[in-house]
Amino acid sequence: MKVIKNKTVVDDDWAVLRLTETDTAETVAIPAGKVIVPLMVWQAQRATLQARGDFGVWLNCDERAESLQNNLDQFALIAINFPKFADGRGYTIAQQLRVRFGYRGELRAIGDVLRDQLFFMQRVGFDAFAVRADKDIESAINSLSDFSVRYQASVDEAQPLFRRETRGEVHR
Repeated sequence: MKVIKNKTVVDDDWAVLRLTETDTAETVAIPAGKVIVPLMVWQAQRATLQARGDFGVWLNCDERAESLQNNLDQFALIAINFPKFADGRGYTIAQQLRVRFGYRGELRAIGDVLRDQLFFMQRVGFDAFAVRADKDIESAINSLSDFSVRYQASVDEAQPLFRRETRGEVHR
């Protein structure tokens, strides 16, 4: 599988652990290698995961960024799961992780991630994207530069356009 990371298509060496109906957070077996576990597994098996060191955590859109704020330095990456295209709560979680809590590691969008979302996900702090498997990742990467000028301030541009403009020239 491939992902977009730092505006480049790369091989993905991470596995995303998803619980089945019969799994519990306390007893699910965590596979060897680099793995991104659900928040509830991190909370239930923290000691085991900390001993490994090769793990990330993922949040669903109905979970809160605050649940990670005191442990951010322990995660190689944090992923936010978008269960469906129309669910925008993950954008808020990403912005909170970057701005309010100062997370500087890899922030990955997983789930129902489509080309049309990437530019806006990038604006709130995502730097990696697991585009839905049935979509062309090579085409999707082009959407990161769909717009040449950003008017509003955000994670990727601290100043709004009117503060960047001098004598009719835009400073990018």
